Amino acid sequence: MTQLKTRGIVDSTVIAAMLRIPREKFVPDSEKDRSYADGPLSIGFGQTISQPYIVAYMSELLELEGNEKILEIGTGSGYQTAVLAEISEQVYTIEVIPELSKKAKALLTGQMGYGNVHYRIGNGREGWPEFSPYDRIILTAAPGAFPARLFEQLKENGMAISPVGDYFQKIIQYRKTKSKIEENHLIGVSFVPLV
Repeated sequence: MTQLKTRGIVDSTVIAAMLRIPREKFVPDSEKDRSYADGPLSIGFGQTISQPYIVAYMSELLELEGNEKILEIGTGSGYQTAVLAEISEQVYTIEVIPELSKKAKALLTGQMGYGNVHYRIGNGREGWPEFSPYDRIILTAAPGAFPARLFEQLKENGMAISPVGDYFQKIIQYRKTKSKIEENHLIGVSFVPLV
């Protein structure tokens, strides 16, 4: 966790959650020796697991207090999902690739016993309106522009975090206040595209 603290991660809840989660469970056997490397790793299907710093950074930006209902777009390996599940009340996670969703569910709910994670296979751009509104929304793949449908599913005074952009991407923090969206443009990143 040294790489997190030296790069400015200060949220003790996020750091504690990441210390509890064995990251090596979320990477392919061929990448196990690099589980904690400061860079993204392939998880197959053209997808990656984000580097620990980015997972911590995005989790910290959500300003979680523990009672939130979160919508996550892009389950992937399930690692970011696990961090969210450790800190928040409920996580609704959507993955477009069925194999990744099933593998994440088997690991998170089956092996690790998370009972507060709900899974859906489908198009993340549509969100999961049945359980909206959400206190927080996080995207783990980059759309060219944040999907407007997701803003509709965000609670008043809620927050969304997403990498946004095509070739040049930035993390953007969105806050919904009086039904208006305020944007905070943050660091440059490189995520797989939201498909």
